[in-house]
Amino acid sequence: MRNCLVIDLDRCSGCDSCIVACKLENNIDLGNYWNQVIAVGPTGTHPDIEQYWLPVQCQQCENAACVHVCPTGASYRDEKTGVVLIDKAKCIGCQYCMMACPYGVRSFNQKEKVVEKCTLCSHRTADGEGVPACVHNCCCGARLYGDLDDPSSDVAKAVAAASPDAVHHLPDPGSAKPATVYLLSPKTAAWKELV
Repeated sequence: MRNCLVIDLDRCSGCDSCIVACKLENNIDLGNYWNQVIAVGPTGTHPDIEQYWLPVQCQQCENAACVHVCPTGASYRDEKTGVVLIDKAKCIGCQYCMMACPYGVRSFNQKEKVVEKCTLCSHRTADGEGVPACVHNCCCGARLYGDLDDPSSDVAKAVAAASPDAVHHLPDPGSAKPATVYLLSPKTAAWKELV
């Protein structure tokens, strides 16, 4: 099971509703973000200018470095859902996982002295019925959630329907194998290796 996000960048307007929904749903402190939207561009010269928005959150890596370096087992992969999570009761705040994450998507909660990150709203999705708040509140329908290994899921169908040159992942600096899939067709913009 590979529960993850598929984000259609052809549809993303950069409105930041995913950021707001995430902060409200998860009660995230000011200054901390589990989801960010990066403007890529504009690039090119007039009149041939391209720009797209790139939402970045936990990539739910299949070989997550954050899990490997955690000395207490606080960072772990849920065997039932396949989602990388943090057990705050086991977290000692060492921040090794933050250093190991190649995508910089973990944050330190100063009040609780623990590391936090996107959980794909596991409190909403663990029963297999709900979707993360960012997906539910995406006004452009750019975000999908589901199991990539299930051909009948929305995410698997979206990836299968996309042309191969429109399917992207964030750069993998090692063997992390990020699960989040980004769809960006060349007609919208050229994919840039930013992270």
